[in-house]
Amino acid sequence: MSRAALLVLADGRFPAGGHAHSGGAEAAVKAGRITSAAGLEDFCRGRLHTAGLVAGALAAAAVLGVPPGELDAAADARTPSPALRGAARRLGRQLMRAARASWPSAELDALARDFPKGAHQPVVLGVTARAAGLAPVDAAYCALYESVSGPATATVRLLSLDPFEATGVLARLAPELDRAADTAVEAAHRALGEGTDALPAASGPLLELGAEWHAGWPVRLFAS
Repeated sequence: MSRAALLVLADGRFPAGGHAHSGGAEAAVKAGRITSAAGLEDFCRGRLHTAGLVAGALAAAAVLGVPPGELDAAADARTPSPALRGAARRLGRQLMRAARASWPSAELDALARDFPKGAHQPVVLGVTARAAGLAPVDAAYCALYESVSGPATATVRLLSLDPFEATGVLARLAPELDRAADTAVEAAHRALGEGTDALPAASGPLLELGAEWHAGWPVRLFAS
């Protein structure tokens, strides 16, 4: 296992398309739910324990070898918003391109064939981590960190928030991210024997509603 591969995969400069997405932060800023670092912290905490936890468990389960098709169906069932499902598949397609160039593997090739329009991003992330020789917990950490770092970075642009304050938010959330990673990996191990129903199904209704609202805007800075 090369732990350094995790640094490559989690690097914001890895060309996986995440820079074009705010993780719901743009809609939350417009709605007045994020106006400061304190609001950003509340938003990221909620996202970490809902969408982030679900993504972390899906990614970890993919590393363990749970069939990607089953995981993709589970991701669909946990994503009521058509806008969010579309965004997740676009991100999955972009990640797939970068992953196959970085860690060529038969499993990535098969996933690309089975989902030509893109599988859900956490599923692709997990298969990518498996191809890179990473552990389930590595994939969980990567997914969980993405769930909060994306909104934090976007809010710096949307609100001209001090980047030091945004980074401080991520640092304060680190202990909760550790606990969420443990929970995600435990659920992924259960899914090996019990099926995908054992994976978390935590929901964030405001994220779903915000995504549908955001998708209808004529002008927006981020894709989602």
